[in-house]
Amino acid sequence: MSSVEINGGSVVYEILGEEDGIPAVLTPGGRAPRGFLRSLGERLAESGMKVLIWDRPNGGESDIQFSDRWPTESHMHADTLQQLIKHLAWGPTIIVGASAGARVSIITALQYPEVTRGLFLWHIAGGIYPTLALGNSYIVENIAIARKGGVEAVTQLPHWKQRIEQNPRNKERFEALSDEEFIRTLKLWLSAFVPTPGQVIPGVRDDDIASIAAPTVIIRSGQNDEEHPLLTCYSVHALIRGSRVVEPPWAEDAWEKAFANTLKTGGPNNAFDLNAQAAPLILDLARTTTADEA
Repeated sequence: MSSVEINGGSVVYEILGEEDGIPAVLTPGGRAPRGFLRSLGERLAESGMKVLIWDRPNGGESDIQFSDRWPTESHMHADTLQQLIKHLAWGPTIIVGASAGARVSIITALQYPEVTRGLFLWHIAGGIYPTLALGNSYIVENIAIARKGGVEAVTQLPHWKQRIEQNPRNKERFEALSDEEFIRTLKLWLSAFVPTPGQVIPGVRDDDIASIAAPTVIIRSGQNDEEHPLLTCYSVHALIRGSRVVEPPWAEDAWEKAFANTLKTGGPNNAFDLNAQAAPLILDLARTTTADEA
């Protein structure tokens, strides 16, 4: 495990594989820690790639960060990611992401093409229900708690309590935030989760997505996946010229079963366990970019 300071906060990361491999970075969904895509990273490393897995700010062991410098949390993560890639001096990298990680990866590719060798996405969230649900999950509860009890009360929520347990510095970082600053930032970030015409992806203009020139592969969403609608993945495909949609390497209803099990047991969503099955598809994209360079 290594760390580097970016935008005034510590970012924790690991590198898997050999130094001379084709570089790839993996970003999971939600605010999940780097370990959620470790098995995928190990598969890619075993096949000769070098792989970056990382904890985004506000997830895993990295420092928490809240600032209205960025229009959304995903934009903050994309900025952090491009700086991390440049810190490692990797050059153009295969940008891989699922769900919230797909959103971060899309923003990285469109805003920082210099670090993007290829783009690989699955479980892309969009549409009215998923967008509103995400805004409620990531933002609304935190604002409501902060309005009643301030930032101190927010730190008692399970996710943030765990961030402090894993990284004690985060207690001081929360204490340094004023209630007004925290709420102002979250209200700004919440605006991205208001369904808006011309934004297939929350907080990202369709015209911007259409500017992505990197080779792009999208795993098709399941037919009945309510959180990552089939329409959204095909809409992104339509926007990114030359992109390809491929069949999922897991069962058609894998997400729905994992999500239902999470609701039933309260445990982690084991859909992440299936991600390693995407390794051959990512390797194929990486080899394609190598052939294009030749």
